[in-house]
Amino acid sequence: METAPSHVLVVDDDAALRALVTEYLSQNELRVTAVATGREMVKVLGSEAIDLIVLDLKLQGEDGLHLAQKLRETSKIPIIIVSGRLDEADRVMGLELGADDYVTKPFSPRELLARIRAVIRRYHAPQPLPGRDEALRAYRFAGWELNMRMHRMTSPIGEHIPLTKGEFSLLAAFLSSPERILTRDQLLELSRLHSTEVYDRSIDVQILRLRRKLEVDPANPQFIRTARGTGYIFSAPVTMIR
Repeated sequence: METAPSHVLVVDDDAALRALVTEYLSQNELRVTAVATGREMVKVLGSEAIDLIVLDLKLQGEDGLHLAQKLRETSKIPIIIVSGRLDEADRVMGLELGADDYVTKPFSPRELLARIRAVIRRYHAPQPLPGRDEALRAYRFAGWELNMRMHRMTSPIGEHIPLTKGEFSLLAAFLSSPERILTRDQLLELSRLHSTEVYDRSIDVQILRLRRKLEVDPANPQFIRTARGTGYIFSAPVTMIR
């Protein structure tokens, strides 16, 4: 199960910048619509589902702050404002009006991408994560069992599959929140309920190793699936044994 990429609306009257940002964000698993005016922005919002708006405050002949204010009065869509290096008052005003972040021109597309991802993560993670359940004995799914007390995984044919501490902790994190998209930050937080050996840079490596041990075809996983641009999802029903 792969989710659709987040849809970003870029509002900037600089055609070259629109082209640069559109190309870079599109290469990094985001859907992008770029327009030059507030009127075009309103038209897109009326016809498309937008996940985040990047809004330049200095549009030709338009007041970007006024547009930001109107957006916040009528919508909860996250906003990243763009302002000039010397426009500190505008940046402060934009944040006070309810913008979620800002970037200063000139900026690198990489910085903008990082800020977009950070804001989207915050909006996609409102639900509380489960705490550690000391009474839980095991998780079961599709004939597999993960024994929490013995730190042991058993296959549907009864074979014991060895797991490292990191792999065990990451799998327990997935099984505690099945069929729910989890960001890498959430997986890191959940994994650390069971071990201190899982690090941010190792999440993807541990997932590859788990897929090799769990999946019939690791290249086409049925359990640990990628939610593009968001994170991962364990897509099978899970039973908790206490």
